[in-house]
Amino acid sequence: MQLRVDALFSFGRDAAERPVIDKELFIIITAEGGFSGDIDQKLVELMLEEYDKDKNEIIVIGHHGAMQLSQRSISFRKYYKLPAKDKNINVSPIIKEVQEYRHTSVFYQEYISLMDQEVKKIALSTAIQTTIGQKEKLDDIISEANYIFEPSSYAVAAHLERSMMKIALSQLILQSKLAQYASRFRAMSASHQRSDETKTELHLAYNRAKRAVKDERLKEIINGMKKSKAGAARV
Repeated sequence: MQLRVDALFSFGRDAAERPVIDKELFIIITAEGGFSGDIDQKLVELMLEEYDKDKNEIIVIGHHGAMQLSQRSISFRKYYKLPAKDKNINVSPIIKEVQEYRHTSVFYQEYISLMDQEVKKIALSTAIQTTIGQKEKLDDIISEANYIFEPSSYAVAAHLERSMMKIALSQLILQSKLAQYASRFRAMSASHQRSDETKTELHLAYNRAKRAVKDERLKEIINGMKKSKAGAARV
């Protein structure tokens, strides 16, 4: 069943709220620490391909993303820590920020497999709204024709939109965290493999150096013996 007020998704704004900012808000979800492989760098690069400082503003979730943007001298409106827990994530402060803008897009990380993760962009409204314009039976639509709303249908619809945004954004955060864990595992596995290879190379280099020292000493002993024999023969 659907609550239909109009065809526009208004991001849960109340009718009495001030005019929205005519810019697109970019929300970028990154890791809190720097041990997430290269996936955060790829995500920032994807966002910067579309970023225009005159048309976009940025909210960063995750300290690593904030550091990467600062290193590139890219300013952002706000930074939020990546939630440490995976349940009851409080995204209400971010939703309030979203309501100030006309459009919002989220750049997030998607888990494909343990060794494969992707960076993606999705419009927040696309992530949460149902298909508009599809044919529905009248009985499937909740409207003022068959229900009484308090305080109004618009207020109820705004509340539901805010609830859906919280759910959608929480799901994107959880999806990103899963991808970050997998990317971290992949990076640590590659690092462990490289360390094993380096250990083997160092061990071979050590054995070669040790053998070279022994060979040099043996040559010195042989040369010394030859000189001693030559001196004895002259006598």
